[in-house]
Amino acid sequence: MYAVIKTGGKQYRVAAGETIKVERLSVDVGQDVTLDQVVAVGSGADLVLGAPLVAGASVVASVVSHGRHPKVRIFKMHKRKHYQKRQGHRQSFTEIRISAVNAA
Repeated sequence: MYAVIKTGGKQYRVAAGETIKVERLSVDVGQDVTLDQVVAVGSGADLVLGAPLVAGASVVASVVSHGRHPKVRIFKMHKRKHYQKRQGHRQSFTEIRISAVNAA
């Protein structure tokens, strides 16, 4: 059984036992988190779509770790104008392990 969940402005297809990196969650390491914004739930050829969410469905996950992705370098330049700007960004993430997918 799998589910499509929405968290941090993105959608992820998850199944029990998988580990994924999502946008930073304010939950301590080792704690469980219930993700109740489930867009779709499927099992084999069966698929239940929500409008916009599946009523009563949820995904239970535990927080494995927090971290930051590698640095993305941003460089802007205007030719012949002596303008150069350097900037970097590291996005924070939370790594979660999916424990169970609960359908309605």
